[in-house]
Amino acid sequence: MSARIALVTGAVGGIGAAIAKRLAADGAQVVLCDLPGEALTDRSQRLGLPHVAADLGAPDQVQEMAARLRADHGDPDILVNAAGGVRGQVGTPLEEVDPTRWHEIFAANVDATLYLSQALVPAMKRSGWGRIVTISSGAGLRPSLTGIHAYTAAKHALVGLTKQLSLELGPHGITVNSIAPGFILSNPATERQWAAYGPEGQAQLVSRIHTRRLGTADDIAAAASFLTSDEAGWISAQILSVDGGIT
Repeated sequence: MSARIALVTGAVGGIGAAIAKRLAADGAQVVLCDLPGEALTDRSQRLGLPHVAADLGAPDQVQEMAARLRADHGDPDILVNAAGGVRGQVGTPLEEVDPTRWHEIFAANVDATLYLSQALVPAMKRSGWGRIVTISSGAGLRPSLTGIHAYTAAKHALVGLTKQLSLELGPHGITVNSIAPGFILSNPATERQWAAYGPEGQAQLVSRIHTRRLGTADDIAAAASFLTSDEAGWISAQILSVDGGIT
């Protein structure tokens, strides 16, 4: 992996940070990416890894970020799309779904992957090697425990985009896969959701998991490490559920 350059988005979140740390330990040259601000700067300092900032739902910002990345670090061989999430939203009845908030979630979870792929894939094609990993969710395979319509729809869309990109990019030596995490306490949103279940709801959730434990960000990072490796060169268009067997 020492010859590989990896861009990991959503690096402020627990899953993105764990993936970045794991790929760096594997030997890749990792660059972090997230929204501009102190949180990204702090994460960069704590991990000892460089960073670039952008709103990945804005195509012009993605292109500008990609140009800075290319100039300062080179063209990435690996793209891990861990940016996304619920954007601070909570579940609402159908009648109360706000169109603006709906599109915010799609921008973070789906649009960002499209724009980043458009910006970074040409260099992967030229080299004949590339790895793209998206972080979807169990919510991309079935209804979401969050109750957020946009989140469920966006993650299903991300699964579809992953498979479409795989079909198009496979002939160029680029694999595209997705990791669908189960319930993981990796950020304030999931911690609030976990607390809202209460002791009884928490026990019921854990009882449905075959391994009888919640997952960790490191569990997701381990899967990302494999899917971005040379050993995974004949694995593409797959949605890997890392959820302790709840699927």
